[in-house]
Amino acid sequence: MQTVRRVVAAGSALAVLAGTASCGGGDSSGQGDQTLTIAAVNNADLDRLRDLNQNFLDQHSGVNIEWVSQSENELRETVSTDVGTEGGRFDVVTVGTFEAQIWAEEGLLEPLTDMPDGFEAGAFVPSIRKALTPEDEMLAAPFYGESSFTMYRTDLFKEAGVEMPDQPTWSFIIDAAKKISEETSADGICLRGKPGWGENMGFVTAMAHSYSARWFDEDWRAQLDSDAWLEATADYLELAEYAPSTVTRNGYQENLKLFQDGECGIWVDATIAASSVTDSEESSVADSVDFAPAPGAGENGSSNWLWAWSLAIPSGSEHKDLAKEYVAWATSAEYIELAASEYGWANVPAGARSDLYENSKYTDAAPFADLVQQSIDSADPTKPTSEPVPYEGIQYVNVAAFQSIGNAVGQQMTDAISGEISGEQALENSQWVADRVIERVRLLEDQQGSD
Repeated sequence: MQTVRRVVAAGSALAVLAGTASCGGGDSSGQGDQTLTIAAVNNADLDRLRDLNQNFLDQHSGVNIEWVSQSENELRETVSTDVGTEGGRFDVVTVGTFEAQIWAEEGLLEPLTDMPDGFEAGAFVPSIRKALTPEDEMLAAPFYGESSFTMYRTDLFKEAGVEMPDQPTWSFIIDAAKKISEETSADGICLRGKPGWGENMGFVTAMAHSYSARWFDEDWRAQLDSDAWLEATADYLELAEYAPSTVTRNGYQENLKLFQDGECGIWVDATIAASSVTDSEESSVADSVDFAPAPGAGENGSSNWLWAWSLAIPSGSEHKDLAKEYVAWATSAEYIELAASEYGWANVPAGARSDLYENSKYTDAAPFADLVQQSIDSADPTKPTSEPVPYEGIQYVNVAAFQSIGNAVGQQMTDAISGEISGEQALENSQWVADRVIERVRLLEDQQGSD
């Protein structure tokens, strides 16, 4: 179900309407009203941006904003369809590092050149800026950046007689989740089980890479039948045994709510969740949450990923100049100050601007800030696993076909959790899917090359 809210610039009034989104009206010449239509993922940071839009509207008379908010899976389908066909429905869209990279060659996003004064591309975290600049032109501005790490309940760890090490392994996480499930009233772990390339497969891919697994070898042959994938999948399915009974329906948002409500002892997920699980107004366990690095598999390294929900302008937009002004405002230091004044420094969008981590107001309010910064800085998408690979991406593979492959494999993993198939069968089916999709992609590329 999608939610659409329309923000209307009418004095200081802010009208929020539910309905069906429509294309923005007006023109881009500054004559008459203009409507910016914005598609955003529905999470806390972007919901706050929506609620603060009036500050942008107060500086831009005759401008309206129509806001479309959807879950991750829904948003990806909606935005991919509109951007891919240059439909022109949206003027600003939230995209990740994945979309910025795969859409670069197609010219589907407006380069962020000739930006308004005050836009500071150099202020963004270097690794994230690089991920959003695949061909020497920045295609999206990070609204917030993230890695992944381990969130855990100190009270439940004490009750279960478990102590978090400085660098947890997946074996430790499994053992700790089991003990919490057995010794306390909570489930051991909140876990992504909802199918989708950016839902359960974001988690599983990062996890598998830390076991030295790889999606494809250097000749683009699928490798999901490898011993490394078998081991990682077996451990993922064991973790699912200690997750809530709704695990196959749980993605990021569902797990956030479960963890805030005290239902789980451990949650390995996006660092952006830190402010939400430690906010006493939202989280019933705010005073008993601590953090550790993302788990690894022995000497193979950690599983911490790199991602940024970013603001991009589709090439089909009819209001590119106004959209650039919006992107510059929403990713500015000015916006950070505004968000801090409304929601507190711990709840500003983190991980995107380097200068945030030099601001004592933020670091004093966010005890997790140092670990988040370390997790982002240590994530290297160019070397996702210890084995050589022809792709980049820690929790994804940066080729367009990964959307369909990841969704199909994600469903296999969900079916394995529910007991419909075994882990081995899930990987056998996934190997077949990955091979066939890549073969089809290669055939199309060969045909296009011969034209």
